[in-house]
Amino acid sequence: MKLRNALLAATVMALPAMTLPGTAQAQPVTGLYIAGGAGANFQHNFRLSEPVFNPNGSASSEVGFVGLGSIGWGFGNGLRVELEGSWRAHRINRITPSVWWGGRTDQIGGMVNALYDFNGVSSFMVPYIGAGVGAVWRIPTRVPYAFWGSSKEDVNFGWQAIAGAAFPMPSIDPGLSFTAEYRYMGHLATTHAAEQSPTNVRLGDSHNHSVLLGVRYEFNKAPPPPAPAAAVAPAAATRSFLVFFDWDKFNLTDRARQVIREAAATSKQVQVTRIEVNGYADTSGNPRYNMGLSMRRAQTVAAELVRNGVARNQIAIKAFGDTVLLVPTGPGVREPQNRRVEIILR
Repeated sequence: MKLRNALLAATVMALPAMTLPGTAQAQPVTGLYIAGGAGANFQHNFRLSEPVFNPNGSASSEVGFVGLGSIGWGFGNGLRVELEGSWRAHRINRITPSVWWGGRTDQIGGMVNALYDFNGVSSFMVPYIGAGVGAVWRIPTRVPYAFWGSSKEDVNFGWQAIAGAAFPMPSIDPGLSFTAEYRYMGHLATTHAAEQSPTNVRLGDSHNHSVLLGVRYEFNKAPPPPAPAAAVAPAAATRSFLVFFDWDKFNLTDRARQVIREAAATSKQVQVTRIEVNGYADTSGNPRYNMGLSMRRAQTVAAELVRNGVARNQIAIKAFGDTVLLVPTGPGVREPQNRRVEIILR
C-alpha cells in the first residue's frame, strides 16, 4: 500500500509540468548517459527489537545524507533504463523504550530503474517519472554501551519511486543537464546477529524520502543544428516539386515517381542551370537519425532524376533532417507533410 501511494505521489508531482505550454527545444535522451546526485534523506522511525532486552523498540533518525550514481541508456522516445548505486547515512537520535541514545545506520542500494521523460512540454526543462527495484544492504547498526550492535550486514528487497526534472545546458555542453528530483525508497526488514547477545536484533521495514540535486551527461548528444540560411526561400526558382515518403522510408511510391518525371520533363523545357534536391524528415526520430534518413531520401530522388534524363552534374543534394518543418510540430510527431524531398529548378 505504501509503495502504491508513493508511486501515485510521484505521478501527481509530474502532472503540473506536463501541462506547461512551451516550445520543445530539448531532444529525447538517445544512447549512453551517466548521472549523479546528492542531497538530504529523511528516514521514518523503524522498529528495532531484541527478544531479551527490548522486544518492542523503535529507533528515530536525524535527517541524513544521500548520494547516488547511475549509468543508463535512452531509447530516443522518452524511455530510459539505468543501473543505480546509492548510499544513505543517518545518525540515530534515540531508541525507545530504552534510555540508550546515539548510533548510526547506513543503507547501500543497487537498483534497476525505468524512467520516462515528458519531452516537448517546456522550452527549458524536461520533467520525468520512474520506478526501480533491487537490493538494499543495511550496514550494522551500532549503539554505544548496548547490546544492539550487530556483527554482520544483511541484504533484502528494495524499491523506489522517482519524480524529477532535467534542465538542459546546451550553452555549456550539448550533453549536460542539471537535475532536481524526489525519491521514495523502501526496503524490507532485516535481522542481524547481536554482538553481545545470543539472540538476533530485528530491524523493521525502512522508508526513506530523498531530495537531490545532480547532473546528467549524454555522450552522443548532437549540438543544435545551425539555422539554414537560404534553404527555405527559393526566390529565384523557376519551379519546385514536392516528393513525399512513408514513415521511416526512403523508397519511392508510384506517385513519387510520377512527380519526379514531371520535374525532369520541366527541367528540359526551361533554361535550368541547377537542380537542388533537398531532403527532410519529421520529428519522430532522433536528430542524428533524421539527418541520415533525409539524405537517403534526397539521394533516391536524385538517382531517379538521372534515370529520367537529367545530367548528374546539374544536381545539388542537401539534407536538413528535422530542422525545417513544412508543418510545425513538437518532437516525436509523425507528420506526413514533413517527410519530403523538394526539387527546386533554378
